[in-house]
Amino acid sequence: MGISFGFGGASNYQQDLSNADCILIQGSNMAECHPVGFQWVMEAKARGATLIHVDPRYTRTSALSNLHVPIRAGSDIAFLGGLVRYVLENEHYFKDYVVHYTNAAAIIREGFQDTEDLEGLFSGWKPDEARYDPATWQYEGASGTMAAGGQKQLYAEPGAGESTPSETQLSAESHDYTLQHPRCVFQLLRRHFSRYTPDIVEQICGIPQQLFLKVAEALCQNSGRERTSAFCYSVGWTQHLGGVQYIRTASILQLLLGNMGRPGGGILALRGHSSIQGSSDIPTLYNILPGYLPMPHARSVDLETYLKTNQAQSGWWGEMPKYMVSLLKAYFGDAARADNDYLFGHLPRLTGDHSHLTTITDMADGKVKGYFVMGQNPAVGSSGGALQRKGLRELDWLVVRDLVLNETAEFWQRSQEIESGEVRPEDIQTEVFFFPVAAHTEKEGTFTNTQRLLQWREKAVEPPGEARSELHFIFHLGRRLKELYASSQEAKDRPVQDLFWDYPVSGPHQEPEPEAVLKEISGYRMGSGAPVRDFTELAADGSTACGCWIYSGCFAEGVNQTARRKPGQQQSLAAPEWGWAWPANRRLLYNRASADPEGRPWSERKKYVWWDAHAQRWTGEDVPDFIVDRPPSYRPPEGATGVVALSGIDPFLMQVDGKGWLFAPTGIIDGPLPTHYEPQESVIQNPLYPKQQCDPMRQVWRRRDNPYHRAWDDPRYPYVLTTYRLTEHHTAGGMSRWLSWLSELQPEMFCEVSPELARERGLIHGGWATVSTARAEIECRVLVTERMRPLKLNGRLVHQIGLPYHWGVVGRARGDSVNELIGFVGDPNVSIQESKAFTGTIVPGRRAERRGAMARRKPPPLPPGTRELNRGAGPRFPMQERKEQ
Repeated sequence: MGISFGFGGASNYQQDLSNADCILIQGSNMAECHPVGFQWVMEAKARGATLIHVDPRYTRTSALSNLHVPIRAGSDIAFLGGLVRYVLENEHYFKDYVVHYTNAAAIIREGFQDTEDLEGLFSGWKPDEARYDPATWQYEGASGTMAAGGQKQLYAEPGAGESTPSETQLSAESHDYTLQHPRCVFQLLRRHFSRYTPDIVEQICGIPQQLFLKVAEALCQNSGRERTSAFCYSVGWTQHLGGVQYIRTASILQLLLGNMGRPGGGILALRGHSSIQGSSDIPTLYNILPGYLPMPHARSVDLETYLKTNQAQSGWWGEMPKYMVSLLKAYFGDAARADNDYLFGHLPRLTGDHSHLTTITDMADGKVKGYFVMGQNPAVGSSGGALQRKGLRELDWLVVRDLVLNETAEFWQRSQEIESGEVRPEDIQTEVFFFPVAAHTEKEGTFTNTQRLLQWREKAVEPPGEARSELHFIFHLGRRLKELYASSQEAKDRPVQDLFWDYPVSGPHQEPEPEAVLKEISGYRMGSGAPVRDFTELAADGSTACGCWIYSGCFAEGVNQTARRKPGQQQSLAAPEWGWAWPANRRLLYNRASADPEGRPWSERKKYVWWDAHAQRWTGEDVPDFIVDRPPSYRPPEGATGVVALSGIDPFLMQVDGKGWLFAPTGIIDGPLPTHYEPQESVIQNPLYPKQQCDPMRQVWRRRDNPYHRAWDDPRYPYVLTTYRLTEHHTAGGMSRWLSWLSELQPEMFCEVSPELARERGLIHGGWATVSTARAEIECRVLVTERMRPLKLNGRLVHQIGLPYHWGVVGRARGDSVNELIGFVGDPNVSIQESKAFTGTIVPGRRAERRGAMARRKPPPLPPGTRELNRGAGPRFPMQERKEQ
């Protein structure tokens, strides 16, 4: 979403779903996994909205929907692409919105070639380097590389600092507002999705054509001037090889239908934990800094170079120097000065991929010596459990902070390899340090939820014994490091010495005061310490400090804005006085698009933000997401840069051109338009592009301890496996499996299979079954249910098996972890694991071997008479393969 619109967070707020006329939920079982937010879906339905659920399983969300659409796991782009084609071919797009608020009219360079021309590849593919050069994807008339919003990935590989953004102001000559030019984005979009017909959707997804057309008609009938439709998704979209492109396709749909920035529209990214959004904003990610500023690349030798290669020449990212300098002042305080480059040189540099899966394989290869695990449980909670634990065994030290001794803390004495005798505890040299943590009721501070909303929580009780908050642990660890290096004369220790680390503490354990940290995050003026009102007051001259620019203002006027709790009944639906939403307490992003180019609401029914000609200001039901005094008639002067270059009809301020991106000239490294590729392991060959089975830029790790199946139609593994979560348990179960009442509700690992598959394989309801892949085998109870329906793909019956992912070897309720089955393979843009679509097999009965030695197992041989074919997933590209050393 960041590349499409400018920010990666949810565009709307959960209460706004009640304004929708149609809601499509895909990649989420919202009723069970997000029940609090689902109340607003039910309110919309009570008002007459159409509710559509697209999911391989029939769930509680399906039961409450007007339409349930069963789909083959991993085929979502084909389905969404079919909807894009339907909208375009039947001219159901909101033309005035599309022409003015998207880049549909932009003309792409003459050298661009589509997957239609190159049998599944885009122009710019460099086979020797296993990457795309996006030069041909750029707008005609623009030099260099267009600057992208979102995570500011400006060039065709992760990180920052590789190229200079375009400095050419986009002219009218590089656009065709009639949308007829053969190289304008609109026509490229039409051609790209032309073969995504209802028939091909049925062949790939298993969705009957009539059912597909019902969905398409419902969306189109409920979008436009008078009506809006919303999309909701969760990890059922993100945990795929093409997860980023799934979301891109939905973004294209919502732009074509005119649903972005409008009440009852948008795309709601449902987060699975209380502060998953917060851990992206102030990141736990290796390649971005707070507020989605890019982490410096090794080639960013100084601040000037860094800003030159990342600062957009137009749009709001032109303000980036203010945010970066203010962040450095927050990090280093008075030590950061203009004459020392604000200590920019102290920041770490990107030298390659340091995402989770890469780090684990580096651990297994002896390249990583120490590891902190905080709020995770990779021994059972991440794909390839055997390889995860192999990595842990090769460490010198491991720090685990958790409520209980989970599988990661206990891997050295309680794991599959220990029980099978493959590994002995006395042979593991890893030293494990376990620190008990404070629960959420035992600490105060903020969390940032699904809708970008910061909410303050009070401490209810003191944590027991030695349990401490994360804030306490990190603060005191930092203080000890500063003491350790205080007298060092070595240059490498200067960053720790210069780090500003002066926070007030209280209580017998010297707990840092969370409000002091929040004040720093919100921003203040150097010298006086006076809080800034919002990010517009931040400066690039070192006079302000701010820990995260998008959170600037959450402590405005010295008041903890996140602690506000005015009842919703006493406010408008947006409830601006409940907590505080980033940025600027804005609840609905891009809301300038809720008004037409003249600044008038598209309709009275969908009125939200509008131009007040008398007051010469934008006003409405929310904080306007626009330059508040910029009239709709404003057009930038020749040569304008930064925010001055945005016109009065450019609602997507974070984008270099102010438009929503139907076509992404940069920022997405595996193609400017979403393309259907099959999962790493599939039951069918790619019907669209047979010569390009999988995404050519996918991340694969070809290692002996990470075997893959044949790319398609592997007779040893004929079924589609997909994973999901249960209401009664939470992620890998590290918290929920210790509670007796939750363990009683869901006591054992199970699999969901259709009656047809049960008959085919001799499975008995309530009995045992063994599910296996080339990586592992697990045992589980059998749940025979019509909720799992066989699908017909081009006349062939395909079965899917549903597997919840909550079990492990410790706790009250114990069982095999489904993550044992999943291989290491990742999305090329964000490196997330593909755990929602892979292949496997199932047989009745318990495992023959007891939790045994799966890292040493070889895949079973092909059946007699089966000839091995060249069915790889495409050519091998060395830069995309993590080979065992």
